[in-house]
Amino acid sequence: MADKFLDLIDGVPTLKTPVASSAGSGDAGKIPKLDANGQLDLTMMPSGVAGDITSCVCSEDLDAGNLVNLWSDSGTLKARKANATDASKPADGFVLAAYTSGDTVTVYHDGIITGLSGLTVGAKQYTSKSTSGAATEDVSAHTTSGNQIQLVGKARSTSQIVFEPGESVTVA
Repeated sequence: MADKFLDLIDGVPTLKTPVASSAGSGDAGKIPKLDANGQLDLTMMPSGVAGDITSCVCSEDLDAGNLVNLWSDSGTLKARKANATDASKPADGFVLAAYTSGDTVTVYHDGIITGLSGLTVGAKQYTSKSTSGAATEDVSAHTTSGNQIQLVGKARSTSQIVFEPGESVTVA
């Protein structure tokens, strides 16, 4: 009952369930439900107001908070984990939920990466060489030829990164 509310429709009390995301005009008149962060899903926002997002299929399992790379698989845009050991996998965005390979994912290109842990407040964050999809504060191990160094943002708390990606630089 906690996820339901009572609405009066033509004077008749009716029990309704709020929706967490919108599929478009078919959801007209429904009441939105806030997500775990107390925010509206971007699908609820009108054109021009929503964040910069890309919807595509992921080619590997992704965890919430992963940095992702967008790539072309024979002309089809797909998402995979960013990785500093491969100059072709810079971080183009991030995901806020976990996905299984083949799922349609929402990739965010700006905003706050949440649900992380162990970050140093104020420290610059880079794509990781040792853990695909993760960020690191230490790029001293990235000096092998062919690796990339890419700033992806700054930790604003021990569990959040403000995502502001820079260009990746390939180590010669």
